[in-house]
Amino acid sequence: MKNIFLSIALLCLTTSAFAAVQGKEISYTANGTTLKGWIAWDDAAKGQRPAVLVVHEWWGHNPYARKRANMLAELGYVALAVDMYGDGKQANHPDDAGKFAGEVSKNKPLAKARFEAAMKLLRVQRNVDGGKLAAIGYCFGGSMVLNMAREGADLKGVASFHGGLGTDAPAQPGKVKAQVRVFTGADDKMIPAAQVDGFRQEMEKAGVSYKVVSYPGALHSFTNPDADEYAKKFNLPIAYHAEADKDSWAQLQGFLAEVLK
Repeated sequence: MKNIFLSIALLCLTTSAFAAVQGKEISYTANGTTLKGWIAWDDAAKGQRPAVLVVHEWWGHNPYARKRANMLAELGYVALAVDMYGDGKQANHPDDAGKFAGEVSKNKPLAKARFEAAMKLLRVQRNVDGGKLAAIGYCFGGSMVLNMAREGADLKGVASFHGGLGTDAPAQPGKVKAQVRVFTGADDKMIPAAQVDGFRQEMEKAGVSYKVVSYPGALHSFTNPDADEYAKKFNLPIAYHAEADKDSWAQLQGFLAEVLK
């Protein structure tokens, strides 16, 4: 009997040792452009599960985007950190970041094609429930997921973290399928209060289910611990805000549990 219990204990320990979040690079295409993403999942989770796309900051598909995908995998989701610039391109200077982000943001058909390619890739994964998809984004990515929601993307929910809220193509009544969450810094110089008010009015007029959470004292990029380094290096009005980061992530968890149940 003692040997039986020992064998069971060893089996449990062995199983636990191999059950962990897994991640790998994954390539896909949109209109002939190769896109290099990162897909993460928990191999201890069984069956198909809800999935979340993660859209990067204006710096491009970097370790921060992958980190958030891994964090979502820890929560039981399959997560895809997408590549909106192509070939995994990253910027090392704000001038390049602005250029890369502008090239995609100003070309709506291009942005939509690349986002939809990521959606398609995520939906066909064997461990994904294709009917339960959401998207989150940071800065540039936050703006992007909001724009995709405005376009009527087939998503259960989208969440924007310190993303731009303005648009020249506002949401239309009946077109937005996703529920919307926006997490923004009350002291964000790049997303002024007038823009936040305009976004609220847009959502109200379009009849969208939404919520805006504004954090006093928080600047742009408040979820990214690297923001302080970028601020110092490039003299940018951005900063990490630990409390806002923690609270917005906690609220995201509740939001995803609600829309992807």
